[in-house]
Amino acid sequence: MDSANHSALLDRWTRLLTALNCPAGAIVPAFTDLREHYSAAQRHYHTLDHIRAVLDTIRALGGTEAMPSLLLAVWFHDVIYDSRAHDNEEKSAAHARRILQQLGVSEAILSETERLILLTTTHSPAPGDAPGAILADADLAILGAPETEYDMYAQAIRREYAWVPEARYREGRRAVLEHFLRRPRIYATAEMFTRAETAARNNIRREVAALG
Repeated sequence: MDSANHSALLDRWTRLLTALNCPAGAIVPAFTDLREHYSAAQRHYHTLDHIRAVLDTIRALGGTEAMPSLLLAVWFHDVIYDSRAHDNEEKSAAHARRILQQLGVSEAILSETERLILLTTTHSPAPGDAPGAILADADLAILGAPETEYDMYAQAIRREYAWVPEARYREGRRAVLEHFLRRPRIYATAEMFTRAETAARNNIRREVAALG
């Protein structure tokens, strides 16, 4: 991430935590902790660039500063990421609680932040869960991206699973993608469904075909 994007993200983080009355001297160290996690060498897609993209989509879908737990969930939902593990969301939620408690964030916001982070395990919000729908759709927005951007995403995911043998990766990745195709709809919000559902399904079918 270049310095301009880094500065812009730090500014967004600072404004969010300042609005929550967090101690000024703790805001930058907390951001540094996030940056170090998202900059780990094994990450190729789950980076701060992904967080920026999700925040931009959240803004487009109407998630505003009035929904601090939603924005905090974006920042922390992939803070712990190990492609060999199966409990990244749980560990990310626990990390969020630990950091945000130190920053003095209220229990109500903490609990909702945790709930939303855990929702990214399935990306299946319950009917009427507006913030959950926005977060799930924003996190999956890449599926409906233009073909070139989607293909770069797929390649980055493969690099994050470089330790998996090719045949095994193809089988596992295909299973994940076919799960999305079996869903009645990939996107929960009306806006993302209208804007990106068809493109997402086309992208996923292309990748499934390429996987063999």
